[in-house]
Amino acid sequence: MTLRRTLLCLVLIAAPPAATAQSDDFIDDRSSAARVVTSLYNAIDRGEYLRGWSYFAPGAAPPFERFRDGYADTAQVELRLGPTESDGAAGTLRFSVPVAIRATGRDGSRTVFIGCYALSMVQPANQATPPYRPIRIERGSLQATDTEFATAMGDCPG
Repeated sequence: MTLRRTLLCLVLIAAPPAATAQSDDFIDDRSSAARVVTSLYNAIDRGEYLRGWSYFAPGAAPPFERFRDGYADTAQVELRLGPTESDGAAGTLRFSVPVAIRATGRDGSRTVFIGCYALSMVQPANQATPPYRPIRIERGSLQATDTEFATAMGDCPG
């Protein structure tokens, strides 16, 4: 193998893959803010819209039918995550997760979106009565961009 080909292989092996949601794997992980967002897009990619909708805090998502119907023309989604920011005050943990998403339509068209998800969770030690409230999405904002998916990334307000 030539040095050039060896270096290219090493770069491809070392390059972190996009945290793609699309796969046959079922991902339902509420252990971190980033994993909740990954689980959301895994559900959307698999057409499991009720599961995707369930990652939102009550009242944070549109009504289920509108949420579901918003993906009617979506064939596949890919997700890239930026670094999660977090802070805590008064017993609540707050997180912001920048994202880039590439949505492929059923007609083959591709659109890249960038944005930010805000999530929160009451400190587990402060939860003493049912139901337990895991990390939940409080809000998300996405906007279409002309930036290539490989370099696109949302920005969360600081």
